[in-house]
Amino acid sequence: MNNTLLVELFTEELPPKALAKLGEAFAAGIVHGLKSRDFLEADSVTTSFASPRRLAVSITKVRATSPDKQMREKVLPVSVAIDANGNATPPLSKKLAALGFPNLQVADLERAVDGKAESFFYSYTAPGTALVSSLQLALEESISKLPIPKVMSYQRPDGETVHFVRPVHSIIALHGTDILPLAALGLTAGRVTQGHRFLSTGEVSIAHADHYGAALAEQGKVIANVAERKEKIRAALQAKANGDQVLMPESLLDEVAALVEWPVVYECHFEEEFLAVPQECLILTMQTNQKYFAVTDAAGKLRSRFLIVSNLATDTPEHIIQGNERVVRPRLSDAKFFFEQDKKKTLGDRLGQLSNVVYHNKLGSQADRTRRVMSLARHIAPIVGADENIAERGALLAKADLLTDMVGEFPELQGIMGTYYALHDGEHPEVAAAASEHYQPRFAGDALPATATGTAVALADKLETLVGIWGIGLQPTGDKDPFALRRHALGILRMLVEKRLTISLQALITTATNLFTGNSNFKDPGAEVLSFLYDRLRGQLRERGFSQNEVEAVVAQNPDTLDNIVERLQAVQSFAALPESASLAAANKRITNILKKAEGTPGTVNPALLQEAAEQALFKAMSDVKPGVDAAYAAGDFTGALKTLAALREGVDSFFNDVMVNAEDLALRNNRLALLASLHGMLNQVADISKLAA
Repeated sequence: MNNTLLVELFTEELPPKALAKLGEAFAAGIVHGLKSRDFLEADSVTTSFASPRRLAVSITKVRATSPDKQMREKVLPVSVAIDANGNATPPLSKKLAALGFPNLQVADLERAVDGKAESFFYSYTAPGTALVSSLQLALEESISKLPIPKVMSYQRPDGETVHFVRPVHSIIALHGTDILPLAALGLTAGRVTQGHRFLSTGEVSIAHADHYGAALAEQGKVIANVAERKEKIRAALQAKANGDQVLMPESLLDEVAALVEWPVVYECHFEEEFLAVPQECLILTMQTNQKYFAVTDAAGKLRSRFLIVSNLATDTPEHIIQGNERVVRPRLSDAKFFFEQDKKKTLGDRLGQLSNVVYHNKLGSQADRTRRVMSLARHIAPIVGADENIAERGALLAKADLLTDMVGEFPELQGIMGTYYALHDGEHPEVAAAASEHYQPRFAGDALPATATGTAVALADKLETLVGIWGIGLQPTGDKDPFALRRHALGILRMLVEKRLTISLQALITTATNLFTGNSNFKDPGAEVLSFLYDRLRGQLRERGFSQNEVEAVVAQNPDTLDNIVERLQAVQSFAALPESASLAAANKRITNILKKAEGTPGTVNPALLQEAAEQALFKAMSDVKPGVDAAYAAGDFTGALKTLAALREGVDSFFNDVMVNAEDLALRNNRLALLASLHGMLNQVADISKLAA
C-alpha cells in the first residue's frame, strides 16, 4: 500500500548558517536510500523541512513493501560444480547453502555459456522487503552523511553517548497513520513533536503524515518549510515598507529564516544624527551584527528606521521594539566614532603605514605593490581616456583606507570608505571614485568601473595581482584559488570586452611583468597568464550564449585586442547559419592541413600558371569578392565580410574536385599552394571558420 512517509528529527537549536544545507541533505539522504531500494514511485514528491529545531522530510507515494524481484544468480562454473558423473561436488553444496538454497539439486539449475566456459545459474523470485527495515538503513545512512559543521557529543538520560550536530529530543516516523518503530540517536520513533517554545499549545501529535505542515502551523505556530518561511518574511518586510525600499540581501533573508519559526516583523527607529555617517556603515552594522533590515527612500537614501524579524507574535511588542533599538544604538555610535576619528587624518597621511603592511613575503609590502599599480595605471590611463596624473594619484590612495578604523572594524567597507575619505580630503572626484571602483567587478554580474580613472586603476590592480602572484608560483590549481586569480582575470576580460577597450593583451602582460624586474622570487609567467586569460574568455563567451565551436573559431586565433570580439562572434554565428558554411568550413580545415605540410612559405599567385579551369575560376571568384570582403572588414562589418565569402563555395568545391594541389611540376604546386594560402587568409580574416567543422 502506498502512502505518504514522514520522518522528523526534533532537536535543540541548529546552527543557522548550516540549516538549509542540513535540511536538504537530510531529505536527499532518505530519498536516495528508499529510491535505491525501490520504495518510491516515479511521481513521488519530496518536501524538505528545516526549522531552527527540526529536520524533516515528507515523501508521497511510498510503498509499504518493495516489489518482488526476478533474480538470476550465477552459482559456479560447471567444471567446478559437478564431478565426472554429473553429481554435485562439495563446493556446489556449500555455495547453494551460502545463497540460501541448500535443498536445490543440479537438475534445478540452469546451464548456460558464461564467457568461454559454462556455468550454472539459478533464477528465483526474491520477495520484497518491509519499509521499516529499509527506512531504518536509509535513516542511518542519511544521518551519517549530513554536512555537519561541528559534531557535538552529548549524553542521553540513560547515559548513552550520542554524536550529532545538536541534541535530539524525539523522532517521528509515520507511513500514513502508522508509526514505523525506527531507532536512532538513542531514541525510538513516534508521532509526537514540539511546536514553538512560547506560542505552541503544547505537544503536537501528527495523526497522518500528510498533516505535518498544517498541524505544526496551526497547533505549534511553526512554519516548518524553509522556503515558505523565507517568503513570508519577505512579504512581511515589504508590507512594512510603506512606500520605501527594504534592503533584503538573500544571504540575510536565509540567515534570519533559519533563526525563527514563526516570523513577525516589527518597525524600529534610531536617532537622525546617525544619518551623518556614511549609510553603508550603518547598513552593514545593522545587517552583520544585528540581522536587521535597513530601509531607504525611493532614491536609495537611508531612513532612520529599520525592520526586525522577531520569533514572537504579540499584541504589545513595545518591549521587543525598545530592546532592539537599545541594542543597535551602541553599534551605530561606534560607527559614528570611527568615522569622525578617521576624518582627522587624510588618506595621504596614512600612506607611510603601507610599508608596514605585508602584501606577500615574496612580493614586498602594500607600499611596494602600490608603486607597481601606480606605474601600470599611468601606462593604461591614456589608452582608456583617463588623465595620467589623476590615475596615478588614484592608484596611490586606493589602498590607504585599509589603515582606517572603520575598515578595520568592517573590512567589507574597503574602497567604499576610501571614496568618502578622499572626497572629505578634497581629492579629485575621479581619484575618490577609483578608491571603490578599482575593486570592480567584485563578482559575476557586478557593475564595472564608471569612470576612466577607475577603469585604469582597476585594470592595473587586477593585472598586478594576476601577474605577480602567478610569477611566484601561486597560480590556481584545481578548485584552489586563494588569491582569486580567476576572479581577477574575469574582471580584466569584462572591462576589455564590455567597455570595448582597444588594448593589447600581450602588451599589458609584458608591462605588468616588467614591474617585477629584479625580484629573484619572480619568474616571467607571461605565456601562462595569456593562456589562462584565453581559457577564461572562452567560458565567459559561452555564458553569453555562443557555442563552443563559434567561440573557438574566434579565440583560437589568440586575438590580441578584445574590443570587437563579440561582433566577430556574432558574425561567425550568422555565417554558421548559411547553407554554404559547412562546405567552406570543411574546405578551410583541409587547406589548413595542406599548408601545414607544405615546405617553405607560399609566395604570390601567378595567374599565368593557373592551368585548370577550376583553379582559374576560383582565382577569379576570389578576385571578385576580395574588395567587398576587405571593405566590410575595414568598416567592422564582420558579418558582411563572412557572408560575402559564401560566394566562394562553388569555386572551392570545384577546385578540390578537379585540381591536384601537389602536382609533380614544382612551379604548378607552389602556385596552387599560394592560391590556397591567399584563400586561407581571406577565410580566416574574421575568424578561423575551420573550427565550425570540428
